[in-house]
Amino acid sequence: MPRQALRGWQLDRLNQLLDEILPTNQFYADKLAGLQLPLSSLDQLGSLPLTTKSELVPTEADSARSANHTYPTERYARLHRTSGTHGQPLVIMDTTVDWQWWLDTWQFVLDAVELTPSDRAMMAFSFGPFIGFWTAHEAVLQRGAMSIPSGGLSSEARLRLIDEIGATVIFTTPTYALRLADVASQQQRDLASGSVSRIVVAGEPGGSLPAVRARIEQAWGARVIDHAGATEVGPWGYADPQQTGLHVIESEFIAEFVSVQSGEPAADGELSELILTPLGRSGCPLIRYKTGDRVRPRWTHDSASQFVLLEGGVLGRADDMLVIRGVNIFPGTMEEILRSFSAVGEYRITATREGEMDQLRVELEEPCEIADDVAAELQLRLGLRIDVSTVAADSLPRFEAKAQRFVDQRG
Repeated sequence: MPRQALRGWQLDRLNQLLDEILPTNQFYADKLAGLQLPLSSLDQLGSLPLTTKSELVPTEADSARSANHTYPTERYARLHRTSGTHGQPLVIMDTTVDWQWWLDTWQFVLDAVELTPSDRAMMAFSFGPFIGFWTAHEAVLQRGAMSIPSGGLSSEARLRLIDEIGATVIFTTPTYALRLADVASQQQRDLASGSVSRIVVAGEPGGSLPAVRARIEQAWGARVIDHAGATEVGPWGYADPQQTGLHVIESEFIAEFVSVQSGEPAADGELSELILTPLGRSGCPLIRYKTGDRVRPRWTHDSASQFVLLEGGVLGRADDMLVIRGVNIFPGTMEEILRSFSAVGEYRITATREGEMDQLRVELEEPCEIADDVAAELQLRLGLRIDVSTVAADSLPRFEAKAQRFVDQRG
């Protein structure tokens, strides 16, 4: 769809959404009070206030759900909770109509995966209140493929089940894909000769980091497809075929980009914060939501899709960015460097503060005899001297969901 036609489509969907939720949704009735609605042009979107995650924290003592829900609780059929990685966990509920919108939007991702009814897809995550791949599981079923739940299984049991069922696709985090590869190596199991041909990753930026993606693809002999979404927002992005970044599903989300440097609308390729407005979720709507994700939008690109491309995927989060002796660093940038060393297995990055200065420390698990080489590469590529040391094997934590390898002790 040409961009002008897409903007017209987005405007109609946005006005329909606002008409549905107002004035029932008290959260947005208050935020949008006094504004002239409906909008006559998408250029007027900037007149609407931004929404932040801190605003969604429930204000009523007897309410567990986030503040932006539209309907009484009995209208909702699904309940999930944000991971709490960044801020207080929030309870998010969906109506049956909104849940179907999730599943329909997931089909863009499954198209990128080239999923067919003959595929057997393993959901390698724990089916808890975190949204994880719950919607992927049901979207796969609606596509006519087999979905294999593996919640509660150990890594060894999951690998055995992959072999027994002949799973062709794995849905997991980049961290856990590497963890399964480590366990397989310990068992002298050759994953590359197995049945898995595609791995869908989400929850962390690793799927768009070339070094991380290459390590997963080499270990599994499979293609990695990145995906981005959030419990409060929905499944908003999928990898382009050239693996250069993530497309925002603009038929279902309005994407805005605010320059990190100027605070104005970002230019092509400029580092910016991603602002999203989901268009198909009236039960728990978000208007101009500050995701905190740092991205570089490209409207001119070589991909067949006309959706905006986020070059390099999600580069980091605003609340993860470190300023170390005047240099801006995201943990994902350091992971890209660390994963370029095949000898680096599990690791941890710790930020501390000495006086007014932030410091970084990197710990690598033994056996890893290249700490000096890693430190030299970090200094070369970041322009910073960073302390790199080794710790005992298996002493660092392992993760099945979102990894938390970055520890902030700055207070």
